[in-house]
Amino acid sequence: MTTNGLTITSALTLPNSPHRIPRLGFGVYQSPPPTCVSSCLKAFHAGYRHVDTAQYYANENSVGRAIRESKIPRSEIFITTKILNPGNDVESTYKKIVESVKRLDGENGYVDLFLIHSPNGGVESRRLMWLALEKAKDVGKVRDIGVSNYGIGHIEEIKEFGKSWPPAVNQIELHPWCQQREIVQYCTSHSIIIQAYCPLVRNQQAHNKTLISICEKRKRTPNQVLVRYCLQKGWVPLPKSDTPSHIASNADVFGFELTEEDMRTLDELDRGRMGAIVQAVNN
Repeated sequence: MTTNGLTITSALTLPNSPHRIPRLGFGVYQSPPPTCVSSCLKAFHAGYRHVDTAQYYANENSVGRAIRESKIPRSEIFITTKILNPGNDVESTYKKIVESVKRLDGENGYVDLFLIHSPNGGVESRRLMWLALEKAKDVGKVRDIGVSNYGIGHIEEIKEFGKSWPPAVNQIELHPWCQQREIVQYCTSHSIIIQAYCPLVRNQQAHNKTLISICEKRKRTPNQVLVRYCLQKGWVPLPKSDTPSHIASNADVFGFELTEEDMRTLDELDRGRMGAIVQAVNN
């Protein structure tokens, strides 16, 4: 995949949608409310225009506040959020989705991308959340809908009860040590955009000799090489940091390119399911 000409404003077209998703996102997992506001503002200042949050993170209000305080037009910012657990039925689940939209963008607002956070709740849980997301999309509360941590079987299952297929996005753990090649290939073949969470491996591999050797050659930080790796794979990485200098440097990845040899070297670090620090999908 050629990545010449990639910039911080580059975006991908979502499947069956008029909307585009920025190639780089900003993660806010475990960012407590006051910190989350300042981190998001710092990210916007550094050029990010895409924030990834979730009901489970309990900081949607903070993301919404940061967007308002940034004074950047809402149309220029892309919000991803997620629902982890359904209500008792489609209607109560839909209400949970609307509450998120309200927290992020006010009474008459919308969310760009709303995902099912995990398939772990079982078939009925997945069905209720998908049907509620479809309803939210139908009424304009949500622009595009997708999934997270879904394996091939989970995505295929949507055909049994959903009218909207394929999901626009599958957000999964991705980095050189956990490449999840089977689900990646499946998503690519069905035009499902792949969001990569934990692209920095939570700094657990910052001293890896192979990674360091590439950093030294390219005169870049481990984080920059890892974000760039995801971009060159065609994924949408979601690096997370609450350190202002890291927030900025993690986005400073458009002035260099990893060679094919660099990419192959990083590809060889794959440890399959064993490489996951959160969870590998179940296909």
